[in-house]
Amino acid sequence: VQLQASGGGLVQAGGSLRLSCAASGRTSSVSIMGWFRQAPGKEREFVANINWSEGNTYYANSVKGRFTISRDNAKNTVYLQMNNLKPEDAAVYYCAGWQRSSWSYWGQGTLVTVSS
Repeated sequence: VQLQASGGGLVQAGGSLRLSCAASGRTSSVSIMGWFRQAPGKEREFVANINWSEGNTYYANSVKGRFTISRDNAKNTVYLQMNNLKPEDAAVYYCAGWQRSSWSYWGQGTLVTVSS
């Protein structure tokens, strides 16, 4: 399974961005798609995930109410709509695919910069 993340960029605080993650290959082996982020000098942290089949979602408390994860099964693509961005949201965002019991697949990351 290959994951291609895109959509990062520079945005002012309070602005919005939408990230995309296109999956290819044996996507049927992935049950959950997620977004993670890593800021400079910090560990990678979970942001949100979504179940491919039912569309159930889960969010980190830090983004709840501001970020929305969604998926388009026909396009094998997952989105992360980020609203009301804050400087602390700045990071490299990675999409990931869950297979069996771990996040087995990772995209290359897309940079989000938030200016204050």
